Amino acid sequence: MRLSLAAAARRLRPVPGLPRLWLLSDAARLPDPLPLAARLPPGAAVVARDLPAPRLAALAALARRRRLQLLVAAEGRLALRHAAGLLLPDRRPTRHLLPFLLARRPGRALLVAAHGRSGLARARRLHAEAVLLSPAFPTLSHPGAPALGPLRWAALAARAGRPVLALGGVTGRSARRLPRRTAGLAAIGGFV
Repeated sequence: MRLSLAAAARRLRPVPGLPRLWLLSDAARLPDPLPLAARLPPGAAVVARDLPAPRLAALAALARRRRLQLLVAAEGRLALRHAAGLLLPDRRPTRHLLPFLLARRPGRALLVAAHGRSGLARARRLHAEAVLLSPAFPTLSHPGAPALGPLRWAALAARAGRPVLALGGVTGRSARRLPRRTAGLAAIGGFV
């Protein structure tokens, strides 16, 4: 029997105020996240990466209607404009971080992407609500790139000092290899 990503996420120990299920858009693999976002359960989250303005506006409206948490990647002012949270990528700059930090309110989460210890330290310094730690497993987004694997992922997550979400090759099946203290599951292709 195939375990869905949503079912795997429900098995995780909940962290108050933090969704357990996260969908990420991707310019190459998921340039239009609206159809998948429309199928997410209320309380899930969507991270908008590199979306054109009209599509981002439509996603923000859908998120409000469906009670989804919306985060915008790497663009602090866009996050503020759409009353969204902000994802800080690990390997690319974020524009307008300071305005976002100064205007930050409850419900506008700050999520830091990390691929190792330096990203975890950045999340602690910025008092991020959570860390998006990747790649947990081999992923189609970065074919051939080394994955952390469940043991190294768990060891890094234990050092984070805040809730940690798994990204990279996460499916309903692979999620079973992660510790139960995993705060959430994030995916691009794992939803299909």
